[in-house]
Amino acid sequence: MKKLALVLLLATVSVLLSGCLFPSSEREGTNIPYEQQLNSVQEAVDRFRENSGGLIPIRNRDADVDQYIKYPIDFSKIVPAYLPEIPSNAFEQGGVYQYVLMDVENVPTVKLVDLQLAEQLRSLNVRKGINGYVPIASVVTDNVYRPSYEAMGLEGAAEVTSPYSGRNLPIVVTGAGDFYVDYSMDLFTELQEYEGEVTPGEDIRFLLYDDSPIVPAYSLPYTVNEEGEPVFLTENEN
Repeated sequence: MKKLALVLLLATVSVLLSGCLFPSSEREGTNIPYEQQLNSVQEAVDRFRENSGGLIPIRNRDADVDQYIKYPIDFSKIVPAYLPEIPSNAFEQGGVYQYVLMDVENVPTVKLVDLQLAEQLRSLNVRKGINGYVPIASVVTDNVYRPSYEAMGLEGAAEVTSPYSGRNLPIVVTGAGDFYVDYSMDLFTELQEYEGEVTPGEDIRFLLYDDSPIVPAYSLPYTVNEEGEPVFLTENEN
């Protein structure tokens, strides 16, 4: 059992350093957000709602969970009655996406959570100190920090691949020792192209997923400063 635990730990750390959850040959067909699959699941959800008096096919989650993973689709409620089979890229089928619903109060919309990012963040947890302590390299803003990867025993800074731009994104940590993906660079790009208006105090993460099937789970809220640049949304700005 000890040897098995060591193998699993080394495999997890390897995921972090390589930025990949599976070799490309194993990922084929399981990590692509197929539009056809999304549309099929959306149609199944819509039909389920029609036949159940407005209910949605989800698994229950705690009320205070991250809004982007709060409503995971329960495929047992729609397969096979409304959908022939679970999509191949879904977590339940060995894929790297979790199917979730957004805007459940108005127009329940099928979106995806990239579980590769979650796995990379979880792999950092094995590097935490006693009582969840994370060594800090610098302060980003109130209660948001850059981890000291050297003190955590890593040779370089951990990064994740953005599901939106493909660029390498840094990771931040809060005072509670929770790791999050830093989408500041992607949001800066989106703001340059956005034709609408955003105001300080408004959470601007919708810019990332309005036109994308993937939601920015495992991230902190962002807003804009007076110069229109993306910044973390602190409690004082809420």
